[in-house]
Amino acid sequence: MLSASTISQRSVFSFYHAVHAAIRLPPPRRPPVGVRHEMENIMPTFIVSLNWTEQGIRAIKDGAKRAKAAREMAKRLGVEIKEIYLTTGDSDLLAILDTPNGDNVAKFALALSAGGNVRTRTCRAWPQAEYLKLLAELP
Repeated sequence: MLSASTISQRSVFSFYHAVHAAIRLPPPRRPPVGVRHEMENIMPTFIVSLNWTEQGIRAIKDGAKRAKAAREMAKRLGVEIKEIYLTTGDSDLLAILDTPNGDNVAKFALALSAGGNVRTRTCRAWPQAEYLKLLAELP
C-alpha cells in the first residue's frame, strides 16, 4: 500500500509507475527515443534586432532587394522569417524567426552580418504556453 510519505518522496514519473502497479495497469510509456514532448515540437522562435551599418544606410534604396535575398538565404539555412518590422528606438529592424535549432539562426546572423549592411543581436523567445510550462517545472 502506498502511504503519503512514500508518494511525497517519489518523482512524478515514479509516482505514476507506483499507482499503475498498485491498480495493475501497465506503466505509462515514455516517448521513444527521438520523439519529443508536445511542447518541444514547437519550433523555437528567435528575435533578431538589426541595425544598419553606414554601408547599409547609404544603400537603403536597395533594402527591398536585400530583404528578398535575406529570406532566400534564411530558407536555404532552414530558418523561416515569420516577420520583419521597421522599428524606432534602439534597433532599426526586428525579425521574428522560427527554426528547428539555434545553430541555423547563428549561421544566418553571421552570414547576414558578413554582407556589411547590418549588425545583429539575437535572442531566443518562448511563447507564453512554454514559459508557463517552464515555471511549472521549477524546483
